[in-house]
Amino acid sequence: MRNILIIGAGRSATSLVQYLLNKSQEEELFLTIGDISINNAKKLAAGHPNAVAEVLDVHNEQERRDAVQNSDLVISMLPARYHIEVARDCLEFGIHMVTASYVSDEMQSLHNKVEAKGLVFMNEIGVDPGIDHMSAMQVIDRIRDNGGKMLMFESFTGGLVAPESDDNLWNYKFTWNPRNVVLAGQGGAAEFIQEGTYKYIPYHRLFRRTEFLEIEGYGRFEAYANRNSLKYRSIYDLEDILTLYRGTIRRVGFSKAWNSFVQLGMTDDSYIIPNSEELSYRQFVNLFLPYSPTDSVELKLRHNLKIDQDDLMWDKLLELDIFNKDKKIGLKDATPAQALQKILMDKWTLKEHDKDMIVMYHKFGYELDGVKKQIDSNMVVKGEDQTYTAMAKTVGLPVAIAALKILNKEITTPGVLRPIAREIYEPILKELESFGINFKEKFTDYLGYNPDNIAG
Repeated sequence: MRNILIIGAGRSATSLVQYLLNKSQEEELFLTIGDISINNAKKLAAGHPNAVAEVLDVHNEQERRDAVQNSDLVISMLPARYHIEVARDCLEFGIHMVTASYVSDEMQSLHNKVEAKGLVFMNEIGVDPGIDHMSAMQVIDRIRDNGGKMLMFESFTGGLVAPESDDNLWNYKFTWNPRNVVLAGQGGAAEFIQEGTYKYIPYHRLFRRTEFLEIEGYGRFEAYANRNSLKYRSIYDLEDILTLYRGTIRRVGFSKAWNSFVQLGMTDDSYIIPNSEELSYRQFVNLFLPYSPTDSVELKLRHNLKIDQDDLMWDKLLELDIFNKDKKIGLKDATPAQALQKILMDKWTLKEHDKDMIVMYHKFGYELDGVKKQIDSNMVVKGEDQTYTAMAKTVGLPVAIAALKILNKEITTPGVLRPIAREIYEPILKELESFGINFKEKFTDYLGYNPDNIAG
């Protein structure tokens, strides 16, 4: 049997483990699922004869090294900051590794040593990053193969709630780490290029500069800019491209309402609120509003944000129950962002039978034989329930498929990799189609930058 060590048994690992267990007999695989919570690990192992659940604390060096050394391939589903210690162990013991996370500077620094040992360290092989890379490079390579020149590349992805489970005014529920949602866009201005001009959007303006998207059968969406689109010029070999823009998809109206929290300062994660555990939701909101001996918290907030009482945005805020005087934040030494996350999780957590939805949308503008053309490509994937989500499916399946292809020596290029080479993306995308993960393309004349599609 070939041993695969999976470190991390969180929500994104369900479809990953299911795929590998379904293949375990014919592919002679044995899974060790390690997590700091034995219950999480056991839930994924599900008593399967080709899997074992173990307590594994990534911070316990000996425990971690022993587990890595006894495997043929390691899949790290840990938070990104913990991958590097696992990677160093894999390098020392000569073990292949797969993660869904972005390549960090520390991970990239291992490239030459990983390559010299003939190892594959596959990163960015989830959904975004992952399926976005593979689906984009497939079309970009096709355009280049036909003699076309790339003029524009725009790419948008969103984890959303499926229409049949959409029962709140925000048209949103958490489908991945809520903390990442609350902190989205922070840490620097969004950087991109449009029609040859560099553009920057500072955080305090990010959610008022959105672009509209239409997907047949699913209606209208909006997208706000990701932090740094410019790095993809070198990753995709698009150094001369005129427009390069990447963003996050939400339903129309979400960003305007979310901007209320940004402007108040509730998404700040840089300081601790004294006695935060004792604050009611209402008292937390009042922290960010001016003092008044007569005005209510509700009135102060409406005046501060210039929201009319009959505005839908006001109804969205009321729906979150943020003015409740009895509910407590209940978190000791919480930052504003952590307190806000606690409030939102009351309302935006998927129910047992809720379905989530992943939406991805690419725009490719190019010139071929003197004619400017455009390809719009989109993917929509729905989850099954709270456990087997679209997020888990689109993150876990590419990870699992890549891991098996590395073990089977179908992916052999050594080094710290992203899935941007044909050797990687062609077979993985083909197999993903059998799981309903595919793209629909529409061909049009080149539309270029359309200011009518920009809000704010």
